[in-house]
This record gives sequence, C-alpha cells and structure tokens, in this order.
Amino acid sequence: MRKLKIVQILPSLNTGGVERGVLDFNKYLVNKGHTSYVISNGGRQVKNLAEDGGEHIHLQVSKKSFLTLMQAKKLANIINQISPDIVHIRSRIPAWVLQLSKFFIKNPRPIIFSTFHGLYSTPFYSRIMASFDNVIAISKTVEKYINENYERHLKSPPKLIYRGSDKEYFTSKFRPKDSYLENFFSKFPSLKNKKILSFPGRLSSWKGQESFLKLLSELSSDYAGIIVGPYKDAKPKFKRKLDLLISNYNLQKRVYFYNAVDDIREIYFLSDVVFNLSSKPEPFGRTLLEAAMMNKKICGWNRGGAGEVLDLFYPKGKVEFNNFKMLTTQVKEIILSKDAPNNVYLTSDLMHEKTISFYFDALDKRD
Repeated sequence: MRKLKIVQILPSLNTGGVERGVLDFNKYLVNKGHTSYVISNGGRQVKNLAEDGGEHIHLQVSKKSFLTLMQAKKLANIINQISPDIVHIRSRIPAWVLQLSKFFIKNPRPIIFSTFHGLYSTPFYSRIMASFDNVIAISKTVEKYINENYERHLKSPPKLIYRGSDKEYFTSKFRPKDSYLENFFSKFPSLKNKKILSFPGRLSSWKGQESFLKLLSELSSDYAGIIVGPYKDAKPKFKRKLDLLISNYNLQKRVYFYNAVDDIREIYFLSDVVFNLSSKPEPFGRTLLEAAMMNKKICGWNRGGAGEVLDLFYPKGKVEFNNFKMLTTQVKEIILSKDAPNNVYLTSDLMHEKTISFYFDALDKRD
C-alpha cells in the first residue's frame, strides 16, 4: 500500500474529544507506516503526539481574530515544504486560515478533507467547513445537518464515518486497582452499596445536569449520582444553580461532583448506568459509546448522535425527550435487567480504516 504524508490541523492540542481523535489518528498513521504531521497552537498533548511518532508544527491558528488569518502565508509555506498528499482540517478558525493559504500553495496541491465534529451554526463563519474537497460527518445526525444547511457549499456529498472509541482502552475486562476503589469510597462513603448513576460531560446549561438531578430526585434513596467533569471550571452562576437544585431536592448525600482526570474508565466501571441528557441534540454520544464498550448500561434522550448510539447498541436505554416519567420508569427497568450492551463495533480502528480508505479513493479519482 502506498504510504501517505498527512497533515492534520486544529486550534490546539490540549484536552477534548477532537484533540483525542487527532492523537489517536496520528498514532494509527505512524503504526501503518504513513508520515503524520499536526499543525496547531500547541498544548500539553504535543509531548504525547511526538512520543507516538508524529511531528508537531507550531502555528497560531486558535484565536478568533482577523490577525489569525494573517498566518495564511506561513501555513502555505509549511504545506509547500511538507508537500503532503492530504490536509485534514478539523475546526473553523484554522479552516479559514487554510482557505486563504490556497492562494500560496503550489501545485500539485494536497486534497483537503474536513470533518464536521459538531452541529455548527449556519452563518457565514461556519460554512467554510463544507467548502473543501471532501467532507466527513461523524454521525447520521451530522450528515443530515450538513445536507440541510450547507448543501450549496459542498463539492460532493458528505461521507458518513462514525466516530469510534478505543476498544483496547474501553474494555469490559478492565478492573480498577483495589487501592483506587478503597480511596474512592473513602472520599464518597455514602456511594457504597448504592445504585450509581453517572453523568459525564462538562458543566453547561445545555448538557443536561439539571435533568439528571431531577431524575435522581424522583428515584428512591438507594440511587446515587456522580456528575463527572471539571466542575471547578464551570461558570459560577451555573454551578450555584446546580448546588441550589441539589439542596432543594435534598440530594446532598446522594449526588457528588467529580473531576475525572485520567480515571474515566474507573468511573464507568463503578457506574450501574451512564447517562446523556443534553437539552440540545448532540453530534455524537462519545461517553455513551465508551461506556457501552465496557458493557455498561447506557440511557438518554432518543435524539441526535446520542440517540444513534443508543439505537445501535442499547435500545432499551432510549427515552422520549423530556419525558421524565418514562425516564424514571426506564431507569428502574434497566437496573433490574440483565441485558447490557455488547458487540459495540464502532471502534477507533474502524474509523481510521474508513478515513484512510476515503483518502485513497479521493487520490485515485484525482489520478
């Protein structure tokens, strides 16, 4: 198989789903003998990228500023020097820089791919993601959204390539160390011998933490909850609102905030059910997929990308949006059920294989 030179571009390399995906793909490319470059404004994951065999090139493409557009000539110079087969753009700000850099990129130009990682708003600023040679949608929800809102900007129909997760990392065989479990329950003794419901995701007014608290308030005291995410970074006003709800629902000894740094697998392991209750449709249900890979029961509103994950791997967990009576009933049934997700095939390897195949198809058509 022909070996490719591939450039991925994103704002920065800190934490987040897009960043994790870029790192995983970098590792996959290197292992398959391809040459992998990542252009970003840097971040704490640069070290990991380099350790996996990729090359990072620092360029300020992260700030929402017209000054960032002035990096176009520098970006073109980098691309001309590398002479890659593929450039893969993953965010709107660097996408505009790349668009301007086309004036300076020498022939033969690389084929440019973009991935819609979100349900971007439809104004002028966002349409850039639909304007490149090939577009990838990470779910049917995103594919439909692109076609409905950006069809006139597309050069070809978007390609559906589901997002995947690492089956070796999120495995049902995983078990935390005894010392971890002892330490965890020493911090949260009232979670012992409870049915633990977990809600991973950053604290935001649309993510659904309020719905999660409402659910817990309608369940008996043998149910407890963990709201998993960097709660200290949340907007103070929203955090105070959640604290007030916890107090009003009398949940002080039944629900806890927890910032999983490198122990999200441990939290999934401890969970009886993992939830996604976003008030807006999400492009994909990554946390539900990760939990399902570990054979954990999952539950959420039946819409958007989270609904797709539920439909594929645990239909029992689907609930009509905002139907709290149904949600409460469903949770009780799920807890009692012996059924759990299995054969969760949306792996990161499958996603990477389909992406590489898409690259080769595009290169073959050009040749």
